[in-house]
Amino acid sequence: MTGVYDFSMTDIHGKPQSLAQYKNKVLLIVNTASQCGFTPQYKGLETLYKKMHARGLEVLGFPCNQFGAQEPGGEEEIESFCEVNYGVTFPMFAKIDVNGKNAAPLYEYLKDAKPGLLGSEAIKWNFTKFLVDRKGKVVERYAPKVEPEAIADDIEKLL
Repeated sequence: MTGVYDFSMTDIHGKPQSLAQYKNKVLLIVNTASQCGFTPQYKGLETLYKKMHARGLEVLGFPCNQFGAQEPGGEEEIESFCEVNYGVTFPMFAKIDVNGKNAAPLYEYLKDAKPGLLGSEAIKWNFTKFLVDRKGKVVERYAPKVEPEAIADDIEKLL
């Protein structure tokens, strides 16, 4: 795999989706969870999406249950939670692993392209964010505690 666009993932409705459909878009890829202290970031992610989508931003949410079992539900439950509680309209995908032997290949690629603090590749917690430019290059990795609003300027530079 040479870039983000080479991967296919399953959306929250169980349908395969090629990430090539997002070519020439700026991507913010986030591992999410519904029962996490950072879950209110859904609101900030949706705000960024609504504000910048028309100019080329796509926020892609990937639910993950690897951190404190904070995403125990199935896809239908996750989708309903996101819509009802946070008005999420950005694309959500099927639940995945981001670490370990069953980690999604997309996340293996993201972690390799932009290691975390001290060169660690492992995702540390829910709501780790990867910013990808229009050419599919991973340009930044943000820790879970970084609020979506704090990323807005970085996104603006890529739009």
